[in-house]
Amino acid sequence: MTTATEDSLWARTYHPAAKDGLGQLVCFPHAGGSASFFYPLSADLAAVTEVVAVQYPGRQDRHDETAPSDIGVLADLVYRALRPRLAARPVTLFGHSMGSVVAFEVARRMEADGLEPVHLFASGRGGPSVPRTGTVHLRDDAGIVAELQGLAGTDAALLADEDFLRMVMPALRADYTAVETYRCAADATLRCPITALNGDADPKAPHEEVLLWGRHTTGGFATRDFPGGHFYLVEQAAAVTDVLRRHLTGRATSPAVQSTAP
Repeated sequence: MTTATEDSLWARTYHPAAKDGLGQLVCFPHAGGSASFFYPLSADLAAVTEVVAVQYPGRQDRHDETAPSDIGVLADLVYRALRPRLAARPVTLFGHSMGSVVAFEVARRMEADGLEPVHLFASGRGGPSVPRTGTVHLRDDAGIVAELQGLAGTDAALLADEDFLRMVMPALRADYTAVETYRCAADATLRCPITALNGDADPKAPHEEVLLWGRHTTGGFATRDFPGGHFYLVEQAAAVTDVLRRHLTGRATSPAVQSTAP
């Protein structure tokens, strides 16, 4: 049985939703990311929904916990902790990069358990059956830092702070291990619609791989490109928020199934 303590460990709600808010938007961070990454999104959408940001173990106030190094294990833990919350109100899932496949796996667990997510927004990652065969998790600490510097998603001052790096490195290595060892069958599908969002210059999520999300739903599928790289959603925050707001308020057009690469 899930306890209130478990829920508060995993789920962060930074802003009270409007009284008549529409369902909830559950957000899953990227590798090395934390719940606070979604603080601005929570503020921007508080008028229409409750934004729930997932806090993985091994970071910020959970830095003394061991971060799972397996996407399936992480999804199991998230689902166990948040199931009562996920069952209580309509749920839209949003994940960025590693968070996209964590959200996908949580959605699979929801559907297997008789719960129906409303929609999955997968950002900054090719379809889940596209394997990530990198070896970042095998590098030394300097090699992992170099990877983060290349993605330009972490404050350069933090990457130069030895105390900060000492605290976050175990979680970073675990996250990259989880990402680079994750495997998903090509026929694993959801019933809910999927919208794939990505930066048009993202080397980690080329468009042809992003299209492969369409293989993983029997619902509608659509894509939306934005200017930018892997962390396009920081620079394009207003546009991304508008896409989510339109979905949450019912003003978005239903996603049409698009053809995918063979």
